[in-house]
Amino acid sequence: MSEGHSKLRIDKWLWYARFFKTRSLAAKVVSGGHVRVNGQKIAKSSHSISPGDVLTFPQAKEIRVVRIEALGERRGPAPEAQTLYFDMTERKEKVPASPRFEGKGRPSKRDRRNLDLMKNTRLED
Repeated sequence: MSEGHSKLRIDKWLWYARFFKTRSLAAKVVSGGHVRVNGQKIAKSSHSISPGDVLTFPQAKEIRVVRIEALGERRGPAPEAQTLYFDMTERKEKVPASPRFEGKGRPSKRDRRNLDLMKNTRLED
């Protein structure tokens, strides 16, 4: 980016950094009041941001926290977009829905029989 520009609209930056598929989606999230810049809620997609600002916003089913490293000039490929920010989002370990089978699919017939036996003995005790 040229030296004269030190600020950029937040909706443009979110689109450049590939957090949202379209600029209008980014603007909708910002105008809905779901984005925070340095801890303060903003409601205008025209809000100016600069390198060093910390953004907090929802994306899919998680809350993203990113620090702006650069503003960028265009919506480029993903590797280029990843250089625009530092991701500070805490990653949670995914726990399988059924820890007994650990996501390996349906239990075998032998496993099902053993489960039935375990269920029956628990009820009789």
